[in-house]
Amino acid sequence: MSKQIQITLPDGSARQEAAGITGKQIADSISGRLGREALAVEVNGEVWDLSRPILDDASIRIFTWNDPEGKNAYWHSSAHLMAEALESLYPGVKFGIGPAIDNGFYYDVDLGDKKLTADDLQGIENKMRELAKKRSIYTRRDVPKQEALAYFSEKGDEYKLELLDGLDDGSITFYEQGDFVDLCRGPHIPDTGRIKNPKLLNIAGAYWRGDQSRAQLTRLYGITFPKKKELDEYLERLELARQRDHRKLGKELELFTFSDKVGPGLPMWLPKGAILRETLAGFLKKKQLEGGYQPVVTPHIGRLDLYRTSGHYPYYSDSQFPPMLEVEGEEEQGYLLKPMNCPHHVMIYGEGLRSYRELPVRYAEFGTVYRYEQSGELGGLTRVRGFTQDDAHIFCTPEQVKDEFKGVIDLTLAVLGALDFKDYKAQISLRDPENKDKYVGSEELWDHAEQGIREAAQEMELDAVEVAGEAAFYGPKLDFMVKDALGREWQLGTVQLDYNLPERFDLTYVGEDNEKHRPVMIHRAPFGSLERFIGVLIEHCGGNFPTWLAPVQVKVIPISQDLFGYADEVNQQLRSVGFRSEVDHRHEKIGYKIRGAEVQKIPYMLILGKKELEGNTVSVRKHGAGAQETSSLAEFITRIQAEIHESMNQ
Repeated sequence: MSKQIQITLPDGSARQEAAGITGKQIADSISGRLGREALAVEVNGEVWDLSRPILDDASIRIFTWNDPEGKNAYWHSSAHLMAEALESLYPGVKFGIGPAIDNGFYYDVDLGDKKLTADDLQGIENKMRELAKKRSIYTRRDVPKQEALAYFSEKGDEYKLELLDGLDDGSITFYEQGDFVDLCRGPHIPDTGRIKNPKLLNIAGAYWRGDQSRAQLTRLYGITFPKKKELDEYLERLELARQRDHRKLGKELELFTFSDKVGPGLPMWLPKGAILRETLAGFLKKKQLEGGYQPVVTPHIGRLDLYRTSGHYPYYSDSQFPPMLEVEGEEEQGYLLKPMNCPHHVMIYGEGLRSYRELPVRYAEFGTVYRYEQSGELGGLTRVRGFTQDDAHIFCTPEQVKDEFKGVIDLTLAVLGALDFKDYKAQISLRDPENKDKYVGSEELWDHAEQGIREAAQEMELDAVEVAGEAAFYGPKLDFMVKDALGREWQLGTVQLDYNLPERFDLTYVGEDNEKHRPVMIHRAPFGSLERFIGVLIEHCGGNFPTWLAPVQVKVIPISQDLFGYADEVNQQLRSVGFRSEVDHRHEKIGYKIRGAEVQKIPYMLILGKKELEGNTVSVRKHGAGAQETSSLAEFITRIQAEIHESMNQ
């Protein structure tokens, strides 16, 4: 009699099966539909191929296209299919890595002297379709290291040989489908016939292993879907995203620019963009003052020893600009462009003896920091080398952690509400319960902090998910994951506990017992980076900013030249009560002026003709809505002030 094992299903039910049963057989036994739609199986927390035998007791879960793990296996398998197509079309091609990503997949390839262009993509897609129809099975095979080295040596693929150098014998697997063989951990879907509707999206350059001193490979991005309708919907979203691209809109709306002479990744804010940025910062500064934060300002550079003490140097030196040369007369080894604001705030806290009666201390700064991002990773405002963080650091007692977290949650939700980010979730990142040694701080402090974050989220009625093992080594954290209008998820807003820096800098406060105690440090940034946040915001609203934030809120448009005087009077009254308004003095037709204001996405236009002059009124036209009504200027001002107040206090 064959060995029997226990298979536990997600609903908790268990069944006895013969050892060697596969995920595919289990899926078939549950239902014919599940058997047809199954793509991968989770076995005791690890995702496997459906064809892999299960030899011991296991908890399992079957994944389909509706599961992220199912999509991951589908797109990973699609990357292998694309690689097979490339090898068929371009003999001698060499392969780097080819993972699944959030939307689709890519493969880094070395084509020698051949340079792929957009004209080549259709041919590769056609070859993928041709190969998919063969329904080639994805086969997993354990391979001794010497055999793997021999295979790729004969093939002449130095990239796979380098990857093999880092692998232990006994842990190496090959996957094969059709005529293609790849070094891969998997998992993969059952066969290529499942892959439908391939679409190659983009060609980019990528340095091997992200090292600019290494070979530059061709990165080919693609995506596949089981149904043509899903592909069409995705491409429609891509086109909408292209139209909303913050780099495109930033230029059209005259918000920011870049210059090669200044340097890549260093944005310069044009007047309208500066107004947008300062208005956003002013909104948060007001909220912070109301919440008991104290503003501070710190330098753009600091001594290297400061960052050695904090641990930022040399451990994160790969993402920092090189240290500056030694300053004459100084004993230390130089200065560093500020990569983080927190060490500076720590030094401010450390000035003088602190009492528990002073805590919590909340320091806030819109501090500009500098990171050396690789040129291939720069992208408009969302990935830059110089950016401003809405940084704040709270120094408190362990007992105050929960209330401080609640205050930060309240502030973050106010920011998201004012900017119409309605679809969000919170993630509580906790320790890995199986590996607690890698975290600093006592067991008691961690338990107290994690429970405090849970309770804060519950009391604020926040729908939060907990993820074990995602905490930073210095403390647990709470992140806000926000979906924009295009359904893309962004991490906006974070709160992090830190037991590390207070220890490194020997921060203390005197408690009620007259003894010195170590404060808890909280890092907090509702925006994160102003640059990145504004880039996301532009795409979220398509450049149609809420009235309170728009660089120009009202455009006053006189129909004819003889109404310029009245237009100037209206504009003066608007500006006197705080509106950002302009008069269109151009000698152009009214339709042309209106179209110009629409293109600039100005929230309101006030059209002034002779009727408005005689009645001392204004004709109101809202962006995207056409003509609305005629009213007195006072009525218009009152209505828009109420709209702004409501929007900023959601």
